Amino acid sequence: MPQVKTQLVAEAGDVEVAAPNRRREDVIRVAVLQALGRPPELIRVSVLPLWGDKFRVNVWATGSNGAAIPDSYFVTADQDGTIRQSEPPVQKRY
Repeated sequence: MPQVKTQLVAEAGDVEVAAPNRRREDVIRVAVLQALGRPPELIRVSVLPLWGDKFRVNVWATGSNGAAIPDSYFVTADQDGTIRQSEPPVQKRY
């Protein structure tokens, strides 16, 4: 059976044990919100690692029909989480 590498994040109250890439994902999340602004009824911003330095960033907010993703980006970020490229470009909307 092939071995599968997984990243686990366990939270218990104020204690958090995170995978090494968690910090980079947090930096990306903050950078997107700073550039975009805070959408009304924001639920969360998910940063999904894809491969190498590529990530999918989805901004979740409450819409007229429940939860929706009004903003979504395919980003390239360096090891520190600095966004080097985004498609579409992250622009101030809120």
